[in-house]
Amino acid sequence: MIIVTTDHVPGKEVVELKGFVKGSTVQSKHIGKDILAGLRTIVGGEITEYSEMMNEARQKAIARMVEDAQQKGANAIIAVRLQTSAIMQNVSEIIAYGTAVIVE
Repeated sequence: MIIVTTDHVPGKEVVELKGFVKGSTVQSKHIGKDILAGLRTIVGGEITEYSEMMNEARQKAIARMVEDAQQKGANAIIAVRLQTSAIMQNVSEIIAYGTAVIVE
């Protein structure tokens, strides 16, 4: 599956639009990692527990978007965007979305 943030795939022609596709996930860390993250805010630096959580969430959201595109018969997704929002304290949603197409 070709995934791009642009409206076209360089060197390819969009021959068919398959439509909007998306994938999302809601992630949180367990209390032990939340405590470690809280301590890191005191001393400063990267909060790796949350960086890892968000990376995992992005990967899941993109995989679900790809699955949606595959079900529609697409071989590429153009105009891909990622968005995040806080659902509650220490819980985030990531959504990946774009336009499923067939390119040649």
